[in-house]
Amino acid sequence: MPDTPDPRYLAGVDLFNRGEFFDAHDAWEELWTDCPAADRRFHQALIQAAVALHHFARGNLTGAARLYHSGRRYMEPYRPLHLGLRIDPFWDAMAAHLAAALGRKGAPPAPLPKISFEVV
Repeated sequence: MPDTPDPRYLAGVDLFNRGEFFDAHDAWEELWTDCPAADRRFHQALIQAAVALHHFARGNLTGAARLYHSGRRYMEPYRPLHLGLRIDPFWDAMAAHLAAALGRKGAPPAPLPKISFEVV
């Protein structure tokens, strides 16, 4: 992770971890509009993760599933670690929480995913 991550990235992470998904989306969208091209899909994937959770909380399972799949696909090239985020564990936690939207009826409820940074 860079020594000085963009404050908008960190603000979005804080909002996401507090369950304020729409506000996290707003913070990351501002960053997405002017970040380096190499990071655009990464930030777009975070935006889609936040909006997927927002939709899920409001009962829009189709929208949640659609954004989960596109976000995970967008973040694939950044595996295994980008900007301090371990990609696979993050999306695995997303999948566990969104299990009902992803067609796994009867799956036990999983906690909301959180973003934690790994220092390299």
